[in-house]
Amino acid sequence: MKTQIWIAVSVYVLVAIVRKRLGIEASLYQLLQIFSLTLFEKTPILRALQQIDSQNDLPCPGNRLILFDF
Repeated sequence: MKTQIWIAVSVYVLVAIVRKRLGIEASLYQLLQIFSLTLFEKTPILRALQQIDSQNDLPCPGNRLILFDF
């Protein structure tokens, strides 16, 4: 159990260092999600982050159902 906690803390610190050195604006949670998806791919970190950012820039479709518009 202690080993898992130390590994989690170490990964969190390493991702925070990468985020700061590369000047990435994404949150640590977003970075950890991206890294978990691209863990076994041979993709450079910046390219993986650019692909995710370009998907976020897509316009929202106007035909969404509004559930809570009171």
